[in-house]
Amino acid sequence: MTNANPHKTSGLRRLVNALRYSLSGLFLAWRDESAFRQEAIFAIVLVPVAFMVPVDVTQRVLLVASVMLVLMVEMINSSIEAVVDRISLDIHPLAKKAKDMGSAAVLLALMNAILIWAMILWPLR
Repeated sequence: MTNANPHKTSGLRRLVNALRYSLSGLFLAWRDESAFRQEAIFAIVLVPVAFMVPVDVTQRVLLVASVMLVLMVEMINSSIEAVVDRISLDIHPLAKKAKDMGSAAVLLALMNAILIWAMILWPLR
């Protein structure tokens, strides 16, 4: 059976392409998105710190995952902004709504990370 779409790949080739696209997305986020760069720098600092603090494995996973979630949500927010801007640069209430909600998602991810780090590290003082 052949693929309905001749441009689609499968197997190992699909995995290699997916990895290439993902790495391209990371590179573009780093190059074009200052908020992503700032959050990535925090991640570069905080992830090693998560492995240095005396906490159990579950807490360590929460520390790292909360930081990674911020990066993921930032990339989704940047994607939303790119799509909205691709459609039109005109000011429109729905465009504002999409962009503001994406920004709010980043804020919630940041608040989540701060709360997790505070709740885990506060008792260690």
